[in-house]
Amino acid sequence: MKKLGFLFLLCSLSLGIAAQSVSLKDITGGKYQAKDVEPFVSSADGEFYFQVDKQNSKIIKYAFKSGLAVDTVFDVKKARGCDFDSFEGFLMSPDEKRLLVYRNSESIYRHSFKADYFYYDIRRNLIRPLTENKNKQMVPVFSKDGRMLAFVVDNNIWLAKFDYDTESQITKDGEFGKIINGATDWVYEEEFVTTCLMDFSADNSLLAFVRFDETAVPQYSFPVYGGQLYTSSLSFKYPKAGEVNSKVSCNVFDIESKTIRQMDLPKGKIEYIPRIAFLPEGDQLAIMTLNREQNDFSMFYANARSSVCRLVLHDVSDQYINSDFLSSIRFFDKQFTYIGEKSGYSHLYLYEQTGNLKRALTSGDFDVTALLAIDPVSKTAFYESAEESPLRRAVYKVDLVKGTTTKLSSKTGYNRASFSSNGKYYINRWSDAATPTRITVNDAAGKEIRVLEDNAALKSALASAGLPKREFVTIPVGGETLNAWIIRPVNFDSSKKYPLVMVQYSGPNSQEVLDKYTVDWVEYLATQGFVVAAVDGRGTGARGTNFRKCTYMNLGIKESDDQIAAARYFASQPYIDGNNIAIWGWSYGGYNVLMSMSRDNVFKAGVAIAPVTDWRFYDSVYAERFMRTPQENARGYDNGSPIKLVDKLNGKLLLIHGSADDNVHLQNSMEYTDALIKAEKQIDMFILPDRDHSMRGVTNRTYLYQKVIDFLKQNLQNK
Repeated sequence: MKKLGFLFLLCSLSLGIAAQSVSLKDITGGKYQAKDVEPFVSSADGEFYFQVDKQNSKIIKYAFKSGLAVDTVFDVKKARGCDFDSFEGFLMSPDEKRLLVYRNSESIYRHSFKADYFYYDIRRNLIRPLTENKNKQMVPVFSKDGRMLAFVVDNNIWLAKFDYDTESQITKDGEFGKIINGATDWVYEEEFVTTCLMDFSADNSLLAFVRFDETAVPQYSFPVYGGQLYTSSLSFKYPKAGEVNSKVSCNVFDIESKTIRQMDLPKGKIEYIPRIAFLPEGDQLAIMTLNREQNDFSMFYANARSSVCRLVLHDVSDQYINSDFLSSIRFFDKQFTYIGEKSGYSHLYLYEQTGNLKRALTSGDFDVTALLAIDPVSKTAFYESAEESPLRRAVYKVDLVKGTTTKLSSKTGYNRASFSSNGKYYINRWSDAATPTRITVNDAAGKEIRVLEDNAALKSALASAGLPKREFVTIPVGGETLNAWIIRPVNFDSSKKYPLVMVQYSGPNSQEVLDKYTVDWVEYLATQGFVVAAVDGRGTGARGTNFRKCTYMNLGIKESDDQIAAARYFASQPYIDGNNIAIWGWSYGGYNVLMSMSRDNVFKAGVAIAPVTDWRFYDSVYAERFMRTPQENARGYDNGSPIKLVDKLNGKLLLIHGSADDNVHLQNSMEYTDALIKAEKQIDMFILPDRDHSMRGVTNRTYLYQKVIDFLKQNLQNK
């Protein structure tokens, strides 16, 4: 802040004008968003990558080392049989002799979509529709040799054999709202972040898939307006806390005999199958399972021909297993990796294929946050961790035999690495709070080979814009030291008192306070005469298991306690007007706004966007992971329900929700509003018609944030 102060002394007038010239639409429209590079797909040998050109008309093969284009593997203008001029995305086969491109995609939920897929034979330069089926396809999966493809149409699995130019229907019981084969239901997609549960065996003779029976899952519906004279509606199966989940089974299709066998998993405690994967050799299928409480993880090896299953890995927790870490299970050289939390921090472990622990690959009072790649040749694992600070991320490698670790990232801040196959090269995205993203290609030793994007133009734009900066501080709260950032107005005067707006999310394992580049509406808010701050309270991530899981069974209590205590800390600062403090949040953050305003009177105003108002209304996987079921933990659900606390609400509240929110349903705000009426509590409320949970789009976001800012000005600055 000293440097900024010096600049103000030199040219305060010009900077003040520059800062005020920044519009809200500049920010929501992405003027200050860092440029990224196009997504890439690594070649099997890790030496090259495939990337779509800017016109979405070609797929070009580049060398990681030189960055030079070495081949054009697909071109809409040259491919025989191609009658379209662009496509949306592609999928490369493992043998790199075939690929799929897709067009006309239709979004289903947050991640899933269906589209028109086309099969392209690279050697023959020939393209054709993937299937004669007129309905759109989804979640295609190549066999290991690239000669077959499984895909889903209308909840049924189909198999294409490219050598014979044939296709056949594998399952026939698929039906919307009842049976799903190969794809996943809503809650798996949202909470386990998977849209496909299919895999081919190493010898390409077997296809494993998970079958969902969601017949008994309760259905949720909401109206769709869309300028119609009469509204239509959208209905889908959504298991709320304590309600019936889909019944899942793991099945294997024998391609030669055309038979389907259900794997013989133990009966009783298995509720979820978030991941399946065939081992690199043989016909053993790894099936990863969780109980309903999600505190008991078991990985079984199933003999895909006999259906017999045996337990290989078992991990239990007093609270819950972090299902994100299931993606850290990588099979290679008759061993596998897994990120576990038995030490009190998340660390990387190496197991023999039999399930016997070989060694801990990392240790210490810090969290490993992701496994990035495995190189079985050099016997190296690459990972990301918060070893330097919970605010930062760095890239490391560890020798699988010797256990020695080496830091690869050279810049302090926030590093995100995307590795090529076998970890030969990686694309690193680095930024800190003051520097837009710098994207480089690095080799496996961390050496920078070349720069893909340095965002120089954005740096220049930021220098002339004069936007306020984020300053990192720590807040002492109840024996804990909480990480925070604060943004002061550009023309900050320490002799004045400013209204404060606290922005937060506060959900389990989340983080708002990170040393990485971002410019959002809060920077604009600071140009309007507010001090803005964010505090990561108890329950947030990268600070070990005890800190992250201390909110278990009692969501909303410690989180709101910490925002309240932080607000009182800020109120004690000479430059904060303690009588004019507001709190803002979206989703879990909106939930914590309501909890915080109902458990203390420190906040004069608050804005809650798309909040959960009772965890009974939210989905089973998320709510029960942190709270168990309402039947088991009724007191926790009641204590953490803003509806139950509505008579204690303090301050002015603006409540915003999208009517087409398939995630946090509008029901939450409607039930909360009904409770407000009964308690004779007045609030301001705004509904965005046909908008989902994210309410994306420049027009939507500009309108929404302007409404929020006007509300804050009226209630905090109108004296």
